[in-house]
Amino acid sequence: MRQLIAALVLMSSVGAPAALAQREIPKAEGHDQCPLGYVNTLGSTCVSPIYYEVAPTYGKACLSGWMNIGAGYCRKKKGPLGIF
Repeated sequence: MRQLIAALVLMSSVGAPAALAQREIPKAEGHDQCPLGYVNTLGSTCVSPIYYEVAPTYGKACLSGWMNIGAGYCRKKKGPLGIF
């Protein structure tokens, strides 16, 4: 139980954007298109066959180690080329 609490405290104190590997994401506010790698569901969400770790940009530049994939989102780079 202590390890779980310590992990939650550590994760809440990190300054990185809230991001999870997600197949379905909501469209960012002010955007009617989906980011690169996602398909429009013709509703308020976008889906992808691949789990990407994404975070909303909130109108700001992506953090180091992240790349802009458009439509208000950044994706975490995976390797030296940013694709694996």
